[in-house]
Amino acid sequence: MPISSKYTALCLLLAAVTGCAQVPMDSGRNPDIALNEYYVPVVSRVPSMTGAVSQLYVRERVSPSVTMRDDLEGQVVLFVHGAGTPAEVAFDVPVPGYSWMEYLAARGMDTFAMDMTGYGRSYRPPVMNDRCNLSAQQQEQLFGDACPPSYAWALTSMDSDWDDIDAVVDYIRELRGVERVHLVGWSQGGPRTGGYAARHTDKVANIVQLAPAYRGDVPAELSMLDLSGAAITKQSRDDFFANWDRQVGCDNQYDMAVGETIWADMLASDPVGATWGTGVRRAPSAATFGWGRDVVAASTSPLLMVAGTHDGQVNPQLVKNLYNDYGGPKLYLEMACSSHNAMWESDAQQLFEATYQWLNTTAYEGMIGGMQVLE
Repeated sequence: MPISSKYTALCLLLAAVTGCAQVPMDSGRNPDIALNEYYVPVVSRVPSMTGAVSQLYVRERVSPSVTMRDDLEGQVVLFVHGAGTPAEVAFDVPVPGYSWMEYLAARGMDTFAMDMTGYGRSYRPPVMNDRCNLSAQQQEQLFGDACPPSYAWALTSMDSDWDDIDAVVDYIRELRGVERVHLVGWSQGGPRTGGYAARHTDKVANIVQLAPAYRGDVPAELSMLDLSGAAITKQSRDDFFANWDRQVGCDNQYDMAVGETIWADMLASDPVGATWGTGVRRAPSAATFGWGRDVVAASTSPLLMVAGTHDGQVNPQLVKNLYNDYGGPKLYLEMACSSHNAMWESDAQQLFEATYQWLNTTAYEGMIGGMQVLE
């Protein structure tokens, strides 16, 4: 089949420094589901390092028997993170019943998650190591003073995000011998997966988006002047739980012990940030463009969009607006006792099961379209 070999060529050229090979890792999780790690090189379009090579961390959760199949078409999934939390933390929580990836892998799917440049275990541009590139307010919170930035623009762009995704998609297609992969995105992962799919319909099968950050009137492009401001953001433990707690609307909506495990994983993904103040998770500043109403209306990939009723970051009405504007096959589900962090909460299994059904049948409980609230 005509699958691109650009990853293979680049990997062979840079193997000594990129670690392209699979790295098995014993995680102590479900012994029937393997955890594998990869590093995928990409010639970067990140504004602060254009033309340099970035290494993208990719995690795989899969049953070893699945990778022995002759045909995996329709069974390969790539998870794409949002504007702060890296993918392996967001989608592979090491607590039974809370790993979105493991749920799908246990049902025979081959699941991957990627960290884009500047996030988690992927390459971080050097300007991220300068605490002066936080906003003055966040510097004051952490250090008690503020210094002028050494780089005063958004660190990454939608173009560089889509380019990172394309490198990983091509790698996975070649690795598993498939034409198309499913995409799952959370929050800013909505514009990332949706915008990517609109530009690469031949490589994308179905899409699931949790709390997609949709604004119908975003511009097609932004200039560097438009992207001026703090290059990086931080999240402390206090930030993390305060943001979550303000979105609780039901009894026992989340388990504090699960939250603490997630926060520990967050710090482990950022050894430099862990030394700032009492410990923070750093991320590039994110600016959305190129996923406006016209792009959404022309999109054709089947899309399941999920909102949490108590989401205080992406209001469910914005997701309903996406449903109204979207041109392809679509289904809207709203989780009545969930927040922006639905995959970490007590009703996470609702989300996981809906994802599995949509990716395999383009339906949920027989519904192929429309809007439904899950109680």
